[in-house]
Amino acid sequence: MTKNASVLAWIDEMKALVNPDQVVWINGTEEQLDELRAEACKTGEMIKLNQEKLPGCYLHRTAVNDVARVEGRTFICSHTKEEAGPTNNWMDPQEAYKMLYDIARGSYKGRTMYVIPYSMGPIGSPLAKIGVELTDSIYVVLNMAIMTRVGDAVWDVLGDSTDWVKGLHCKCDIDEEKRYICHFPEDNTIISVNSGYGGNVLLGKKCFALRIASFQGKNEGWMAEHMLILGIENPQGEIKYVTAAFPSACGKTNLAMMIPPEGYRVKGYKVWTVGDDIAWMRQGEDGRLYAINPENGFFGVAPGTNEKSNPNALATTRQGTIFTNVAQNLDDNTVWWESLDKNPPEHALDWTGEPWNGKTSDKKGAHPNSRFTAPAKNCPCISPEFDKGAGVPISAIIFGGRRASTTPLVYQSRDWNHGVFVGSIMASETTAAATGAVGVLRHDPMAMKPFCGYNMGDYFQHWIDMGKKLGDKAPKIFNVNWFRVDENGHFIWPGFGDNLRVVEWIIKRVEGAVDAEETAIGYVPKAEDINLEGLKDFSIDDLKTILEVDKDKWAKEADEIENYYNTTFGDHMPKELRDSLATLKANCAK
Repeated sequence: MTKNASVLAWIDEMKALVNPDQVVWINGTEEQLDELRAEACKTGEMIKLNQEKLPGCYLHRTAVNDVARVEGRTFICSHTKEEAGPTNNWMDPQEAYKMLYDIARGSYKGRTMYVIPYSMGPIGSPLAKIGVELTDSIYVVLNMAIMTRVGDAVWDVLGDSTDWVKGLHCKCDIDEEKRYICHFPEDNTIISVNSGYGGNVLLGKKCFALRIASFQGKNEGWMAEHMLILGIENPQGEIKYVTAAFPSACGKTNLAMMIPPEGYRVKGYKVWTVGDDIAWMRQGEDGRLYAINPENGFFGVAPGTNEKSNPNALATTRQGTIFTNVAQNLDDNTVWWESLDKNPPEHALDWTGEPWNGKTSDKKGAHPNSRFTAPAKNCPCISPEFDKGAGVPISAIIFGGRRASTTPLVYQSRDWNHGVFVGSIMASETTAAATGAVGVLRHDPMAMKPFCGYNMGDYFQHWIDMGKKLGDKAPKIFNVNWFRVDENGHFIWPGFGDNLRVVEWIIKRVEGAVDAEETAIGYVPKAEDINLEGLKDFSIDDLKTILEVDKDKWAKEADEIENYYNTTFGDHMPKELRDSLATLKANCAK
């Protein structure tokens, strides 16, 4: 419980609106969480899995109409439409409150209101922020207890402050026609109705950690970014930290938890995971940019996660994890998903709960966007800095996407403003993480298009302003593309742990240890400066192929970028980015 007047007044207001039968304050103790797990299993909301093979693990199935983020139903309710910008859906705040309250009114009748105090970032960290989520879903409570720091200690840190984010979640009837996820940046408020799926209802995640926090960061002079945080330790014990932004299904989690190739491991290289999805970054006293992971767990896509693609992620899921919309193996009460292994269960239930034979069925056992919610502390390579709260100093920022051609394996921007341009032109193929068509190329600046809580033109300007603030202490900015393909459509670069070879070059560039070739788009490695030792079936000629910069292709790309800028942002685009575009066009014309 808390004595914070602003919290108590808001909870009383919401209680009067949704009319719960009872209110339970989440204190974060294992005893209370165990009681909730037992209750969820009793009602069928959760299924207890084999506790010998998967201790502390549970399965949850969402409604079949509620399986992913719904960008078309996600709104930024700022005072004006211009403040929300062209990449967000906008709704007038007063109209939105009225509509949402009408939907939510009385929806907790016969249900329990759970009050979740949570900290984004280590409790008490100067880089952390506090939220309170009200929900009628035990699934939400248990996921938030994994993904954030939950409990009474949050109230102690908050004290009587009014600097906290309100979050109301109402399952209602899981009616997709009345499903809304609305953000009120000026009010530090999030309201989600008629959904039970993670990304729409774990309000600390994308809703707070990106949409609300990006707006806070703009106003307070820091950055909330859709980025992993990774530490690379060399044989001398020196660690350099990088952040990286990728749209969904572009190797982000794999990079965050990668295992160095054998040759690197033998020499003593180590990889440390600080975060797999979100980075909050502030300038430190020494002028450098410091980052924390505001989350406490991983909300990962299950299909495709296996011993080869991401053994560390798989190891993370083996204890204390909630699986959502995967297949249930009835033979031993464990879970399975596509590409987990080559031995799908014959006696199983698919993600909808229907009987499923993985050997004969032409249907998928797990939904393409099925998930695992796993504690970060389970990760074998979790960084010793993860819980310290001071943040880690960032040496490089990496952007990337899924591009079959045009974009080389890696290149470095000429300076900070050019790096912002590089991030602004990111484009990638769509995936199952968002509803809609799969495989369509779409622009996703900084991987933030679905998550920026205000006008993206102003967001680009905030990046420009941060560069001025950081000066010569600003991280270097790079772009990578693991997904170049050959004439048969096969990926050329091996990827996975071998991506460390590229990150090593990036760190060498930061340290000034290697030179580079200046091209029309920026600095590209000399092929001999990327370590290929131990790589089978991959030659330096293969490497040169994917480092190639084709001016004709980039000239067409520049025209497409100009059209994107003009049709999407108009005169809201910072001059610095238009100058970088003009430089690109001029370079391609030489």
